[in-house]
Amino acid sequence: MPMNLPQPKSFFSHALAIFWITAGAFLAAVSIRIFLIPNALIDGGIVGLSLILARLFGDSFLSYFLILLNIPFIYLAVRFIRKWFVINMLVAVFFFALFLIVLQQAPHFTGGDTLEIIVFGGGILGIGVGLIIRYGGCLDGTEILAIIINRKKGFTVGQVVLVINVFIFAAYGWIFRDWHIALQSLMTYIVAFKIIDMVIIGLDELKSVLVISSKPQELAEVIMKEMGIGLTVMPGKGGYTGDEREILYIIVERLDLADLKALILREDPAAFMAIENLSEVVYGKKSTFFRKKRPPHKRKLLHHF
Repeated sequence: MPMNLPQPKSFFSHALAIFWITAGAFLAAVSIRIFLIPNALIDGGIVGLSLILARLFGDSFLSYFLILLNIPFIYLAVRFIRKWFVINMLVAVFFFALFLIVLQQAPHFTGGDTLEIIVFGGGILGIGVGLIIRYGGCLDGTEILAIIINRKKGFTVGQVVLVINVFIFAAYGWIFRDWHIALQSLMTYIVAFKIIDMVIIGLDELKSVLVISSKPQELAEVIMKEMGIGLTVMPGKGGYTGDEREILYIIVERLDLADLKALILREDPAAFMAIENLSEVVYGKKSTFFRKKRPPHKRKLLHHF
């Protein structure tokens, strides 16, 4: 059977990715230089280790520590991860280190409320890192280590990164005998982490809904007619009863989930629903969502089949 090989990306696609990775590196450097360093806060991973070493040996060495500490992980990426990921990572690390040098004399955000510093510093950092990851790059070598451990040991990337960062923040508090800045750094990291998710996934959170009903055809027609949502009908069989029944598979935006549940329970109060989070829907070459035109008085909703 002939195989459909993935089509190589165009020069424009790679150039666009480099542009957004560079923009992300700039925003991350702005957060580090203007918000974190002046208030003795750090990030997690290699960036956090570089900030600790820079505080110990001098701020002017920050960019050099960042590059040196990432070199072993770049080597691991060359061995275990695809070529374009390594190239994008090199671009991200280079421009991030460069912007840290350029912004060394930038005005500091100090004297403000601690919450302001954590939210704005973590938010800008999250947007920057999120852009880098979204367009195929990486700023922190610990993520590469986490990917490799995930492949070999089964731990999730998030679990590995979390454990590494807990040790880094704990070491920061112990070295400088100040647990307040360590906890504030952890809070900044949490803010950045959530913003990274928003940048990568987007604001429109998707849900998948499996519906088991005694009247699937009637329910499918009502959902498509009243909400304009496409759905998939799949054959199913009860494990205990052995009864054959059609199952409805629906993808819906989070804001419309309540309306969907209310409609299903209105038509079949005994209906069973299993709801899961989705990060992305890919249809052919497009990573997007297909919508159906709705009457003016109704909102546009997700349409997939």
